[in-house]
Amino acid sequence: MSEIYHECGLAAVYHLPGKAVSPLCPPQGPDQVSRLIPRILLDVQNRGQLSAGMTSYHPQRQALLETYRGVGTVSEVFRLSHQGKAESIMERCAGRAAIGHVRYATCGKEDLSYAQPFERHHLQKHKWFSFGFNGQLANYAELRDKLLADDDHHLARATDTEIIMHEISRELSGDRRPPWQEVMHNVASRFDGAYCLVLLNALGEMVIARDPWGFRPLCYAIEGPLLAAASESVALLNLGFSHPSIHSLGPGEMITVTGGQIKLERFADSPRRAHCYFEWVYFANVASSMDDRSVYLARKTLGEELARLEDIPIDEDTIVVPVPDTSKCAADAMAFRLGVPSAEGLIRNRYSGRTFIEGTDNRARKAASKYTPLREVLEGKRVILVEDSIVRSTTMRVLVSRMRKVGLAREIHVRVACPPITSPCFYGIDMSTISELFAPRFMREDRPLEKIYDEMARELGANSLRYLPIESISRAVNRPAEELCRACITGHYPTPHGQKLYQIALANAQAGSPSEATDSWPARTYETPAARV
Repeated sequence: MSEIYHECGLAAVYHLPGKAVSPLCPPQGPDQVSRLIPRILLDVQNRGQLSAGMTSYHPQRQALLETYRGVGTVSEVFRLSHQGKAESIMERCAGRAAIGHVRYATCGKEDLSYAQPFERHHLQKHKWFSFGFNGQLANYAELRDKLLADDDHHLARATDTEIIMHEISRELSGDRRPPWQEVMHNVASRFDGAYCLVLLNALGEMVIARDPWGFRPLCYAIEGPLLAAASESVALLNLGFSHPSIHSLGPGEMITVTGGQIKLERFADSPRRAHCYFEWVYFANVASSMDDRSVYLARKTLGEELARLEDIPIDEDTIVVPVPDTSKCAADAMAFRLGVPSAEGLIRNRYSGRTFIEGTDNRARKAASKYTPLREVLEGKRVILVEDSIVRSTTMRVLVSRMRKVGLAREIHVRVACPPITSPCFYGIDMSTISELFAPRFMREDRPLEKIYDEMARELGANSLRYLPIESISRAVNRPAEELCRACITGHYPTPHGQKLYQIALANAQAGSPSEATDSWPARTYETPAARV
């Protein structure tokens, strides 16, 4: 599914001073533990391909904090294909502590000034900090307007990352030096939405925090003197941390490193848990575990749920075909339960480039070049095409058409390992208006679900279409429904400002507003500032 994208991925490492050298430390020694950051970012590259960057701390360097950022993938930014240039960057950014970030913009422009980490310089070391952020604030407009109410204040970018930077700076203003637990507690009382963040200051203090709802995942591991954190557990496992030492940071929890000591503490109460179910369905690496649930097992269960509900005739010409790559677990599990082959009938070109920032026509052309149907697999077959979700439907329309024309498939039955997505996301996923979504225009309470799905199938050019019911999600994730954010499939948002934005979007959509425009949201990469709800 190449139509929908996550915002960011985070990384952090810290080798405590005065301790025995960790066996996981790079050969260059503890003062260059920052070299681990690109390795971590490569493992969370799935969460953002627009820009990458890092900030390191070194107490013997003139620039106590050194920030390096660039537009492009991790390999491009850190010049990993050029040994000499990569080594030069690592020498420049050497440090015993570092944070890193990869970005896909759900808001803000596609240029270097929006790349993270954001560094705020200051004469006083405890006020000089750099941070990276993953998520989105639903009350962005309210926070922005309060800041700009004072004529002395100015925002240079249309992004909530800058809002967070200013809110943290406000807590550090004056002569007091509040503890980080107090700083995070106070900003949390003003934030509504999703925010995981990693922060490093010029005193060598580090903060790793996850919002009180726990929308986005954040994992950490501590072995001896080495602390590391990442958006996904697979990055820590690949660094060499043992599985038992890798944990999910709880909602409203933070890890601080101050005075050479690591501390885990709570900075805010959790009004409710709201883990994004879509992390398990699509976003996260299949090798990761989040909040004690394996992504692989969740997707496998989704496939088993699809098999349980399947009602088309199964014969020797029936095959299951996944849409590469995130649908493969569900497709394999479905095929196994049905007793039919799971075949690679679509081959993905991994080097065709990104499609998500293109206009509709360009996105369709990119989708056509990204997936190649195999006639040798598809010809004359009844194909059960398994997809993890359908958002705008651009890719699915292209796939169904090409599987018929190029692959010569006899029948194509689309099965979606997710319920219909009917509502926007205001917590960091690139689907912000009702009008851009495929399902809402079909979903009417006065019509039987079967007839709705038949109409959707005709629109896509498929023989049939079926989605999973909403109750399948909590079974697959193995968490109570009330602990998941399912707003995009239910229309019920876990935070007040999220629900408020949805009501605005609904009213505008029902009034026929083509852009559902308000000024309540930062601009998407390919929209004007007014075009986002």
